[in-house]
Formats: sequence, structure tokens, C-alpha cells
Amino acid sequence: MQFDEEYFKSDEFQELLYSYETSVESGNPVFLDASDLVDIADYYNYKGEDEKAVSLVVHGLALYPNDALLNVFMARRALMDDDYDTARQHADAIGDKDSPDYHYLVAEILVAENRIDEADQYLHELYLTLPPEELADFVKDVANLYVDYNVSDKAYEWMMRSQDDDSDDFKELMARALYGLGRYKDSQRLFNELIDHNPYSKQYWNALASAQFMDEDYGGSITSSEYALAIDPKDGEGMIAKANGLLKLNNYEQAMEYYQRYISVIGDDPFVRLHIGICLVNLGKNKEALDQLQEALKVSQLDESLTAQILQELAFCYAALQQTDDALAALDKTAGLDCDHNDIQVIRGHILLSGDRLEEAEATFKKAIRDSAGDPVIVLRVIVSLYDNHYLKASYFMFRKFFRYVADEDFNSGYAYMALCCFDLGRVDEFLHYLQEAVTRNPNEARLVLGMLFPEDMQPEQYYDYMLNKYLQL
Repeated sequence: MQFDEEYFKSDEFQELLYSYETSVESGNPVFLDASDLVDIADYYNYKGEDEKAVSLVVHGLALYPNDALLNVFMARRALMDDDYDTARQHADAIGDKDSPDYHYLVAEILVAENRIDEADQYLHELYLTLPPEELADFVKDVANLYVDYNVSDKAYEWMMRSQDDDSDDFKELMARALYGLGRYKDSQRLFNELIDHNPYSKQYWNALASAQFMDEDYGGSITSSEYALAIDPKDGEGMIAKANGLLKLNNYEQAMEYYQRYISVIGDDPFVRLHIGICLVNLGKNKEALDQLQEALKVSQLDESLTAQILQELAFCYAALQQTDDALAALDKTAGLDCDHNDIQVIRGHILLSGDRLEEAEATFKKAIRDSAGDPVIVLRVIVSLYDNHYLKASYFMFRKFFRYVADEDFNSGYAYMALCCFDLGRVDEFLHYLQEAVTRNPNEARLVLGMLFPEDMQPEQYYDYMLNKYLQL
């Protein structure tokens, strides 16, 4: 949900808020219309004061039980909890069934239930009934609905119905739809245009940082997040964006500083605790990492996917402390959680291998490959685990088989790892061959895996010539 930050800062809204809060504090009746009450509730949501927002809207519904905006507010709260029946009850309570708010809510409930085709048919039929002067706004409203629910293909499809809309609202929606479609460079281009119009919008800078991060431009993402933080030093989204970028660049100390700043300013958060733990593990401070990860686990129970990530990091942490049984016990707790269980099997095998439990590791790796039907991603992770555990010859021969297996597939990962394996084994010709493959097929992986062999500011495209010249000089 997006909020109108500029309106919240305006004198008009501040006077409205003062009037409401003064009445509440004095115990006097609140005489505001429904739209004003919803604006104040949205403000409380924006500030993270959910209980105050809900209490206000419940009070409003006692005064205006058939109001569209108040019922839409409560319906959306129900949708956040997947309570579709309550959401439909609020839709039914709306008095004016011809109002756009009623129609959008009906469509939103269908989208929330993942009944996308039904929602789209409903909206298309409504579109055909509208006069021409209302079509542009309707398209943007529909696209906004789809963007909110990450149905990016439908958002993009609807936006292509608009002609010559050069408004900032349209550009922002298109940028977010393109982001959802994985077209990160196109998304960045539009956010840059928006920033040119409004360079003091931390929302645009954070969105640009996110698109750059997903495009693996971590330096650019950090820079954009710094602009957001210059506008608002207490902006939580900017702190997380900068910390995540620093983490990707292996700058663990500074990343941890920004994660900790987030907790001190915004409040505790299991996602942030998890990433502080990851930083500490990478800094070799495993006992400190355990404390952070266990704290994160205490407050993550409502998010199964996050809980699974925390348990995986706990397992790695215990393994680094040579507490193999504790590491395996942590992985056992992922059973039944929303996570990739084949991936968990690979992690289990890796931990068994690091604990010198070779037969168990082999059986676990085989199970992961079998259960994933030979998924190349899983097979690659098994081979990398062998390499990480210093089984260089075994990983080398498995890589040879692996690349024959995926030769005809559009699979460009693993070549940098094979190059590194050949480098460690002293197989110079093969190292150069796989280095060339790596920088051609997957330069980002080449930078991540092989970057320590080259000058820090060198681009992957230069790696092969640099290394070839180095060997020729020997």
C-alpha cells in the first residue's frame, strides 16, 4: 500500500489531524466525515500505529455503516489476514454498489484469492461501460491494484491501453510493473526520470536502489540509498537498502552498522537480526552470531519462509563451531515450513561433509539430486559443497560431467567455480578455458567467485586477458 506523504505533511491535513486528536484527548464527540476519518486512519497506518487506525475506522463505521471508504479500509485489513469472508461482508455492506470503490474492492478480493482471470474479466466488463474521459484514470487504478498484488504482467497489460500518458503517476506505476517483470534496467530508467522531476523523493530513491540491487548493481544501489538517507536520516527503507548493498559487497562491518542503526531507530525486526547474524558469521564471530540468530528466531514464527532462513543460518553457525548435531537439529526444524526442501538437503549434506560424516553426506546429496529430478541448480550446489570442503579432485570430475549434462541447456552458472577449481589444481589451460566461459556466460558470478584473483577495480570482461598476459610472462 502506498501513502500520500506530501498530503500528510500539508497544513490542511495537519489541521485535520489536530482537530481529531484534540477531540479524542478531551473526550468530546468527533464530527468528521468518513473520508477524513479514512485519511487519518491511513496516516496512522503510515506511522505504524495500526491499532489506532483500526479503532478509528471501527468508530467511523458505527456512524457511517454503509460508507464505501470505511468498509474498503476494513476489507483490506481482512485481506491481509486472508480472511476473504470478512472482506466480502464489508463489500456487501457498501451502500452504493455503483461506486468505483465498490467495484475495485470486488476485483481486489478476487485478485487476493488468486482468481486473476475472474478479476480481469470483471474489470474488463466494467471498462467497456465507462465514458472515454474516465478510461485513463480507470486504467491506472486497475494497474495499481495489480502492482500491489505483484501481478505485474496484468498491470503492464492494462497500462499498455493508455496512450500518451506522461504523468509521474503513470511512470511510477510502469516502473513498478517493469520491476515486477524483472526488467530492472527499464525500471531504473523511469525512476531516474521521476527523480529528475522530484529529486527530494526518498520513495523514488529507494525504489531506484531496489531496482539497482536486483540488477546486481550494488554500488549504485548503495549510492541511491544514501540519497534517500540524506533526505531522511531516519528512513528505515534506506537503511536496509544500504546495508543489503554493503552485505553483497562483503563489507560486513559497515553493513552490520546500518542493520543495527535500523533496530535502534525503527525497532526490532527478525529480518534485520538474521542479517546481522550473517555479517557476524562472515566475520568469524560465530558465538555472537548465534545470539543474534536465536533472537531472530524468537520473533519470526509468523513468517515461515523467514524462520526457515534463520534456521539455515543457525545450522551454518553451529557447523562453523563444529557442533554438527546442533546444526542438523536446526535443519530438522525446517520440516513442514515454507522453504525449498531440496535446498535444505544440500545444506544438510554440506554440514555432514564438513563434519567428516562422509557416507551420510553422500546419501543426503544423492537424495537431494533424486528428489529434485536432477535439477541443475541442486547438482551445482552439491559440487560447490565438495569444493568448499576441499574435495578438489572429486569436484573437478563432477564438474566435467555436469557441463556435459547441461551443455545443450540455457544454463550459465558454475563456470566460475570450475575455473577456480582448475586454478587450485594447477590446470592452467583448463583454468583459462573456464575463465573465458565464465566471463562470457555469467560475468556477475565471475566477479563474485573469482574477483579475489584480480585487481579490485577490474571488470570481469578484463579477467581473461589479464590472466593470459600474466601466464605468458611466467
